[in-house]
Amino acid sequence: MASIFIPFLILGGIGILAGLLLGFASKKFVQEEDPRQQLLRECLPGANCGGCGFAGCDAYARAVAAGEVPVGRCGVGGKETADKMAAIMGVSSDAGQPMVAFTACCGTKDKAERRFHYYGTSACREASVIPGGSIKSCRYGCLGFGDCVKACLFDAIHIKNGIAVVDRDKCRGCRACIEACPKHLIRMISKEAAVEVYCSNCERGLDVKDICKAGCIGCGICSRQCPQKAITMQNDLPVIDHALCDGCGLCAEKCPVHVLRLIKEEGSSLKDERVQMVPDVVK
Repeated sequence: MASIFIPFLILGGIGILAGLLLGFASKKFVQEEDPRQQLLRECLPGANCGGCGFAGCDAYARAVAAGEVPVGRCGVGGKETADKMAAIMGVSSDAGQPMVAFTACCGTKDKAERRFHYYGTSACREASVIPGGSIKSCRYGCLGFGDCVKACLFDAIHIKNGIAVVDRDKCRGCRACIEACPKHLIRMISKEAAVEVYCSNCERGLDVKDICKAGCIGCGICSRQCPQKAITMQNDLPVIDHALCDGCGLCAEKCPVHVLRLIKEEGSSLKDERVQMVPDVVK
């Protein structure tokens, strides 16, 4: 009879021993959480957008508390959040210039040629994998189905006349629209940038003119006219060095196709025309 209880006693002893060892290990090897981590987390907006380069606000707060990254990476919270985090960490705020999203395309419905009637799924990612890569003759242009609109948590981007337009006043720099755009048309620029190139087509000028009335023809006038030498031509497209640009607007004035534009003159408000998020079938 006693032999029946021996295995139970052995198993019970092993269990008790394992429990004691685990309890000892939990005390011996415990990693104390930096009390600043919770304070930093409370400063963050909780959007978990990933714009800081981390999976979410918790991961970013942990990295800041450990001294692995600076305090100014939260585009959603901006300078106010950076200042609060800097005070907790006892460092100076280095939020830098605020960044906003920018769509490098001005090929609206009345400017960009269409290749065919499209009756497929109203989503940019699906439309971008059709043969030729686009419903437009310009394979670099905005498809206008609003994947970026759906990704934006701040109502800062809308489809206007077939292309994505960013409301710079609402944009928080979270980069969600960049991740959503299959054409890689959206990028981050300084909110203080004065002028930008509203085109991404790097083909020859004659070829561009055949497919889009608003596309860059790669003439290089802007780079030659810029008094600050802030514009260089790369792959037949102007590239602006905003550190050198003084916003004189001469490049926008001289551009024969008006693909270089003063951002402030373009305006950021969409209150004049709110177009439905998903455009109607291509006609």
